[in-house]
Amino acid sequence: MTVQSQSHPSGQSGDHRRPLDVQRSRSNGSVSHKPKAVRARRSPVQADNGPTIKPKFTSPDTFLNTLRSRVDDYFTTTGLPRRDCPAMYRKTAVMMLWYVAAYVALVFFTSSLWVAIPLAVILGVAMAGIGFNIQHDGGHNGYSERPWMNRLAAMTMDMLGASSYIWHQQHNVVHHSYANIHEHDADIDLGIFGRLCPGQKRYWFHRWQHIYLWPLYSLVAIKWQFYDDFRDCIKGRICGHRFQRPRGKDLAIFVGGKLFFATTAFVIPMMFHAPLVVLGFYLLASLVQGLIMAVVIQLAHAVEEAEFPMPAEDGRMASSWAVHQVLTTVDFARDSRIVSWYTGGLNFQKEHHLFSRICHVNYPALSKIVEQTCHDFGLPYREHPTFWAGVKSHYRWLRTMGRTDVEPHEPQPISAGRKLKT
Repeated sequence: MTVQSQSHPSGQSGDHRRPLDVQRSRSNGSVSHKPKAVRARRSPVQADNGPTIKPKFTSPDTFLNTLRSRVDDYFTTTGLPRRDCPAMYRKTAVMMLWYVAAYVALVFFTSSLWVAIPLAVILGVAMAGIGFNIQHDGGHNGYSERPWMNRLAAMTMDMLGASSYIWHQQHNVVHHSYANIHEHDADIDLGIFGRLCPGQKRYWFHRWQHIYLWPLYSLVAIKWQFYDDFRDCIKGRICGHRFQRPRGKDLAIFVGGKLFFATTAFVIPMMFHAPLVVLGFYLLASLVQGLIMAVVIQLAHAVEEAEFPMPAEDGRMASSWAVHQVLTTVDFARDSRIVSWYTGGLNFQKEHHLFSRICHVNYPALSKIVEQTCHDFGLPYREHPTFWAGVKSHYRWLRTMGRTDVEPHEPQPISAGRKLKT
């Protein structure tokens, strides 16, 4: 029988895979999942004189079809909205008020250093929160049923200095399609500075990456603002995947966002404070923002329990797209209302990857459906019980990747994801 395959995340998940051991991993310092390793590292699949061959996932997707049906039943039964949620509108008001109040107080009403420092930290926390919540839902079209509202919410990223257009290409198109696949997922590519997955080359200085990467994480926001966006815009390519450079309205938003950010971050503050003072507090707020964003992103994918599958030589993956999302994501702190509120549901990473166009305020309820469906199909539902458990797992993973040549995960058998008989 010929196995059909496809590369788009809307693809269907294979129904002929061997059941996996069911796990609900509540890690407490020990590694709950130790996947097999292949004997030889495979290089990223390259087309002759062309771009990287896109991984192709198996189909049909019985797991995803069943999961979607159950989620549809949930919304039909409860009558709750998938988007345009009142709780999301309230959160938007709180987040924006938090940001504006911190900015106005810092720029216009603060002359004391000991007041300015905590205000800059508070501003950095607010900027990360806007990205996690308003921008992220808008960028995924999960904020509202109205396209213009989603676009407006997504543009809060441009307000903060990073391009919502480039983010869409890097995050929605590339990361959500090829999560944790070496040289296809930009989120696990730190260049030579770090090794986050087994397929990447290990350098001698990676031995200490579990120490030095944490301060480097704080540079993420600054790097997006002044380097990544321009590099990707010029190259028109992310991890070997071509995209159309911004033009017309998209280009105007790209340039306008950069100018707006420069005005609010530097021009206006310099009307009231010395340039070096402005630069110093910009760095403080941006470093706080970057550290928070980077850590939350890493806890979902670059931990011990996550898998890093590699495609075969012809680009085929051994699982469907939906099963791949389950195997490569790890939830954390599902029971914490504070973490869930602030991170915009990014602690429910499986639910986000599987239902990115549903507003994140629904994820706590959907997680129970996802967990039960994983159990029914013999798939692992991996999570960390707390935020700090996830941080510890990421620390241990960095240390492991820096000290040993762990090989890429062996592809899961094609039979995984088949519904178990009861």
